[in-house]
Amino acid sequence: MNLESSDNKKLFVLDTNVLMHDPTSIFHFQEHNIFIPMVVLEELDRTKRGLSDVSRNVRQVSRFLDELIHGADRQSITDGLPLSRIEHGPNTESSFDGRLYFQTRQLNDSLPASMPGHIADNSILSVVLALTKEHPSTNIILVSKDINMRIKAAALELNAEDYHSDQTLEDIDLLYSGAQGLSDDFWEVHGSKMESWLNNGRTFYKLNGPLVADWYPNQYLYMENESNFEAIVRTCDGETATLELLRDYRSKHNNIWGISAKNREQNFALNVLLDPDIDFVTLLGTAGTGKTLLALAAGLTMTMEHKLYQEIVMTRQTVPVGEDIGFLPGSEEEKMAPWMGALMDNLELLGSRSGNNEWEQGASHNILMNRVKIRSLNFMRGRTFLNRYLIIDEAQNLTPKQMKTLITRSGPGSKVICIGNLGQIDTPYLTATTSGLTYVVDRFKSWQNSAHITLRRGERSRLADYASEIL
Repeated sequence: MNLESSDNKKLFVLDTNVLMHDPTSIFHFQEHNIFIPMVVLEELDRTKRGLSDVSRNVRQVSRFLDELIHGADRQSITDGLPLSRIEHGPNTESSFDGRLYFQTRQLNDSLPASMPGHIADNSILSVVLALTKEHPSTNIILVSKDINMRIKAAALELNAEDYHSDQTLEDIDLLYSGAQGLSDDFWEVHGSKMESWLNNGRTFYKLNGPLVADWYPNQYLYMENESNFEAIVRTCDGETATLELLRDYRSKHNNIWGISAKNREQNFALNVLLDPDIDFVTLLGTAGTGKTLLALAAGLTMTMEHKLYQEIVMTRQTVPVGEDIGFLPGSEEEKMAPWMGALMDNLELLGSRSGNNEWEQGASHNILMNRVKIRSLNFMRGRTFLNRYLIIDEAQNLTPKQMKTLITRSGPGSKVICIGNLGQIDTPYLTATTSGLTYVVDRFKSWQNSAHITLRRGERSRLADYASEIL
C-alpha cells in the first residue's frame, strides 16, 4: 500500500459501526483515502442476515464493495481502488478522488497486555497502530461511532474522530425554531409600502424589507409589546412576503375539542395543525408542552367534524426506557398498546370533555377509539395512507432513513405530524444533531406546505415544569 505519494491526503480507518450506521459513508470523505480492516469485513459478514435496519445497511455496504472490487486484480486491490469505480453510488456533492484500501496482509502491533488482540475493537486499534508506525508521514485517523473505542484510541495516542457526515447541524442550538420575534420598530422599517386586505374573514399583509429575506414559508412571527401581533408567513420571495394574522385559539369560543391554547406557541401549533393546506407539521418540545394533546385534538376536529380525513393513524418507535418487558401477545394494536400510554391518556382527557356524566364520557371514548388506529413501525414499508391524519410520536428516536420511509407512506389527502423531544433520545448512536427529527425539520423548513414550531413552555403541572427545568 503506497500512501506516501498522496499529497495532503488523510487515511481514514473505518470502524464497523460507521458502515452499519451509514452504508454510504465511504462516499463522504471527499478526496481522502479509506482503509477497511479485515476484522471489519468479518463483523459485517456476521451481521448481514436479518430484517433489521442494521442488516439492511450491511447488505447495502456489501453491494457497494462488491461493485467496487468487481474486475479488479490483486495488485489493484493492494494499490487501492479508486472510489470513482462505483457507478451506482448515491448522488452526493463529494468528489470521489480518494481510494479504498482493504487489509491484504497481517497488520498488528503490540497493545498493552490488558488489551488482547482477539477482541474486534482491539484488533482494529492494533491495525491503526501498525499503519501509523508504517506510514509516519500520513495522517491516519480512526473513525468510530463508539465513544469507548475513541477513548481507547486516545489512550494509545492515536487520532480518532466521530463520524460527522450524518449530522444535520454542527450545533443543535442552530436548529430552526419555526418562530421569530419582531422588534418594536419593525413596522417603521417594513411598513412604508405595506398593503393589507381581507379574504374570507382573514387579514393579510404584503410588505418588503431587509428582514424578509431571512424568513421561511409558514414561519411564526410575533411581537412582545402590547399589540399582541401574531402572524404566519404565507409566501416569501426575496425581500417581499405575505403575512396572515393568526386565529386566536386561546379564547374559549375558539376551542378545539374542548382544548384551548395556553401560550403563543400552542396557538401557532393549532393554526398549522388545522390548516388543510399544510401537509407536514413538526412539533418539538420538552415533556408537558402539549405536543400529543394538540396533535390529537386537531386530528379529531379535522376527522370527525370537518370530515377531511378518514381516520387518525398513530405510530411510534418502540424503544423502552428501562428493561424490555419481553414478548407481548395479541394483535398489532394490542402489542402496541403498552407503548401508546400517551395516546390513551390524551384520548381519555379529550373524551372527558365530550360528556357531562360517566356514561356519556364512556360512549365518547369508544367513538374516538373507532377513529384512531395504532400501527407498528415494523409493518409500514410498502403501505400507502390515503386521506389519513398520521401522527408519528417519539420521532426523535428515528433515523433519517426511517423518517423517510414513514413520510413517504403518505398518499393523496393525508397529513403527517411528527412530534418529539430531542432531549429524550434512547436509540444507540443517535444524537440531537443526527436524529431523523432534526433532519426533517431542517430539510422541510423551506417547503411552502410544511410548518414547524418549538414549544417552549410546559403546561402539564408546576411540578413537571420545575422538574424539567431543575433536573
